[in-house]
Amino acid sequence: MSFWGIIVRVTSDYGPEQRELLQTVAARTYRDLVDAGSLASDDPRFAEDHPERAAVELLVDLGLLALDPLLDAYVPVDPATVQSRVVAPMGQQATDLLTESTAWANTFATLGQAYRHTSPGASPVLELRGYANINRFIQTAVGDAQKELLTAQPAGARSAATLDVAVERDIRALSRGVAMRTLYQHSARRSTATREYVQRVSAHGAEVRTLDEFFNRLIVVDQTMAIVPGAEGTHVAVAIHDRSLVAYLVDIFERYWERAHDFSDRDIDTTRDIADDVHNMTVRMLVEGHSDNASAKRMGVSARTFAGYVAALKDEYGAETRFQLGYAMGQQAAREGRRRREAE
Repeated sequence: MSFWGIIVRVTSDYGPEQRELLQTVAARTYRDLVDAGSLASDDPRFAEDHPERAAVELLVDLGLLALDPLLDAYVPVDPATVQSRVVAPMGQQATDLLTESTAWANTFATLGQAYRHTSPGASPVLELRGYANINRFIQTAVGDAQKELLTAQPAGARSAATLDVAVERDIRALSRGVAMRTLYQHSARRSTATREYVQRVSAHGAEVRTLDEFFNRLIVVDQTMAIVPGAEGTHVAVAIHDRSLVAYLVDIFERYWERAHDFSDRDIDTTRDIADDVHNMTVRMLVEGHSDNASAKRMGVSARTFAGYVAALKDEYGAETRFQLGYAMGQQAAREGRRRREAE
C-alpha cells in the first residue's frame, strides 16, 4: 500500500498516563485495527461517549494511526517509524535535565567546600543533628579532602553495609592522592567484613592500626576540620574548625597511633601483645567496677565475648566467683607493689 498523502499528527506531551493507556486499551485497539486493516473516519469509536475514544485519539496523536484521504479512513502505521519521533525528544529532555542538574550539583559542591573549610570567626563549631545530615556532611567532607584523612573508629567492627559505603568513598579519596590513617580497637580484627575493607583500602595506600583502649569516634580532614560525636548521643555530631582545637585532637590521635599495632601484622609477638592488651583491659574494667555491658562496649565486643574474657581470668586465678576473682587480683597487685618497693 502506498502511503503518499497520508496525514500523520504527532504531539510530544506524553507521560505515564498516556504510556499506561497505550500498554492496555490502546494496544488492544491497535492490534484489532492491524487485523482489520483500517478504521473508518466515522467509526463509532470516535464518538464522545465511546469507551475506546481516548485510546483511538492517543493512537492518532502518536501517529500509530494515519489518515488516508483516498480511503477516508485511518490505517495502522509501523511502530518502528513512530518510536523515534516520540522517544527521541524525551531522551533529549532527559539529557538536558541531567546536564542542568549536574551543573547545579557542582555549584552547590563549590559552595559547600567554602562553607566547610572556612571557619566563621563567630562560630568555629558547627552542630549536626540527625544521622542523615551527619552522614551527608561526612561524605562531602571526605570528598573535599585534599591531603590527609585521620579517622578513629571505636566500638569494634562496623557493619558490612556501612563498610560497603565507606570503602568506595575512601578509595576515591585515596585515588586522589589523599593519605589515610585509621584506628580501630583490637576487637575489629575478628570481623571478616572489616578485614576485607582493610585489605581493599590498604591496597590503595591506606594505613590501619588497632589499639586496646577505648576512644571516641574522630575524623580529621586536612588537619583543618575535625568531626567528633556530640554530648547528646550518636545522633548529634560537631564539626570543629578552630585550628587550635583541631591541632589538639590531632596530637591525641598521633599518641594513640604510635602505640597501636598494624592491622595486617600477624607476627607471633604482635599476636601475643594484643592478647596481653585484651587481658589487661579486661582486668582494668573489672577493677574500675564497670558493668559487663559497659565494659563490653568500651572494649568493642559483645557482652557474651566479655563474659568469656572474665571466665578466662577466673581460670587463670583459680577463682569460681567474681568476688574470689577480685580478691585474687587484689592480692596479686599487692604482691607486685611490694616487689617494686623492695626493688627500689
